[in-house]
Amino acid sequence: MTPVTNSSSSYSANGNKPTLKTNVLNYWEVLAQSIALISPTMTAALIVPAMYGTAGSGSWLAYAFAAVMLLFVALCLNEFAKRQTTSGSMYAYVTRGMGSFWGNMSGWSLVFAYLFIGMAGLTGFTNFAQVLLTMTGHPGIASSLGFGLGSCAVCMAISFYCAYKDVQLSAVIMLILEVASVALILILSFMVLFHHGIPVDTDQLTLKGMSFSMLGFGVVVAIFSQVGFEAATAFGDEAKSPLVNIPKAVIWSLISTGLFFVFITYTEVYGTKNLPAASGLATLTAPLNTLASMVHAGWMAVPLSIGAMVSFFSLNLSCLNSAARVMFKMGSHSALHQSVSFTHHKNETPHIAIIVVTAMMSAIITGIFLWHNVDADNFEYAGTFGAFGFLGAYFLISIAAPMYLKKLGELQWNHVLVAAIAVVLLIVPAVGSVYTNPPLNAPMKYFVYIYLAYMLCGLISGFMNKSKDAATMESVALDLEHSTATSTH
Repeated sequence: MTPVTNSSSSYSANGNKPTLKTNVLNYWEVLAQSIALISPTMTAALIVPAMYGTAGSGSWLAYAFAAVMLLFVALCLNEFAKRQTTSGSMYAYVTRGMGSFWGNMSGWSLVFAYLFIGMAGLTGFTNFAQVLLTMTGHPGIASSLGFGLGSCAVCMAISFYCAYKDVQLSAVIMLILEVASVALILILSFMVLFHHGIPVDTDQLTLKGMSFSMLGFGVVVAIFSQVGFEAATAFGDEAKSPLVNIPKAVIWSLISTGLFFVFITYTEVYGTKNLPAASGLATLTAPLNTLASMVHAGWMAVPLSIGAMVSFFSLNLSCLNSAARVMFKMGSHSALHQSVSFTHHKNETPHIAIIVVTAMMSAIITGIFLWHNVDADNFEYAGTFGAFGFLGAYFLISIAAPMYLKKLGELQWNHVLVAAIAVVLLIVPAVGSVYTNPPLNAPMKYFVYIYLAYMLCGLISGFMNKSKDAATMESVALDLEHSTATSTH
């Protein structure tokens, strides 16, 4: 198959394939990619109840711990991002630091992560479409398999169109939708906090009933919330001033959302603490709507649900964009089939990779719904799977950073210290995801083994491509040098 040609596009280092559209995303649009994938609304709307069911009164601490842990990972990532840039760059960065075998493993883990977090976006979109339809007095239709599949199809189709058509259009839409949704949530939060005077919750501040094992799995849930800060690095070819804007977007997307998660978790736990256990926070499928009703602001239920629904659409769109760019770059290095490295002759988007990711998401989510029907648990299942993928990639980028700096002759003791802290902190959720008290029930107790079986496929792929190691390393180096040179002119 001959690559699509495009006289208006710039060309990659090997001179025979059109590249992505360059120099089109400003800082705010790059930041939007990370914020949309982190999706603050997602956490406030659906994840906090899951966190509370796991970590109880220490839920806010799990988010604080995760934010600090991921900040060290982000510092390792930025050692690459402030020096070199390209699309799908976490995969390319690990390859540059540790070699093509581990880069391949990183790419496989990232694709897994983006696929399942994207499907969490689909299930979240469906959940709030059901909430809205139930408000109109049609709960039977809302809970039907047909409505669930139809809602997913609508979300996936719009995401596909935006991703296929124009990356800048995607970024602007995501930024506007998420800012509007978060603003509404913050208004509700302050109403809840000061509804009964000074908001002091001694149970939360003293971590009543919290244990280390609860914190460990709570951090896994928190990773589900906070992954995505690295999404900005997948758009290195398309960003303006990428060596400045991408590292800045990585750090500030993580800091701003980390603070928001600690705040909103404290608020939701505080606001629902007087509810009976049978109907408490851990059981709620629309906690923001419940809080609005409790402070006599029921009118906010509809806009909050709409905001949540469109935010989950943004999450799905961001994952589709990010996964496609990782596959695009892996295809250009023959780590995946070369066809996924082709770009559209007019839109300059990785259209083949976008089609592949869309088909994979659609097939898997359909299978999940047919197996488990349209259930709120599907959201937690998809998100937990995705968190494993990110956890694997974060381990690799943290280890790769000092190895990369050593190759450049720029390694210092503080670089080793930051990487070591990142790896040690990542061990907490890694252990907590396997050893929990009480033990996880089926099917969640099998999830880590499914992820490891998937990564075994990546391992086999890596060994099969081992003979291409030198060529792949040269190709990655040329990509990074070419993209960096282009971005500085």
